[in-house]
Amino acid sequence: MGFIKEFKEFAVKGNVIDLAIGVIIGGAFGTIVSSLVADVITPLILSPTLEAAGVSDIKELAWNGVKYGSFLSALISFIFVAFVLFLIVKGINKIKKPVEEAPAAPAGPSDNDLLKEIRDLLAKK
Repeated sequence: MGFIKEFKEFAVKGNVIDLAIGVIIGGAFGTIVSSLVADVITPLILSPTLEAAGVSDIKELAWNGVKYGSFLSALISFIFVAFVLFLIVKGINKIKKPVEEAPAAPAGPSDNDLLKEIRDLLAKK
């Protein structure tokens, strides 16, 4: 019974549930960003370049029999996804309110001051 109870406590901890929710939302968000890059940004930027190269799909690009188009497509997608995520995180950080720092505690007497007070009290006795 101890093992089951321990597993139950682990499984319902806030950190595990937060992580699970983050992974699910991240997967859904990844689909949105990938679609934005593949369906909107990449065609807008690459269409003139591909037409100049005489191909309709980036994966058809080849040089001396080496098809480098798929690698180039993956590289461009990565750069666009990273840039879009950077812009989104930057926007979210602007929206967040800055955390107000707690006011500093008033400085108390220093160790030397306390020792002087003790010395003076002992001298009075």
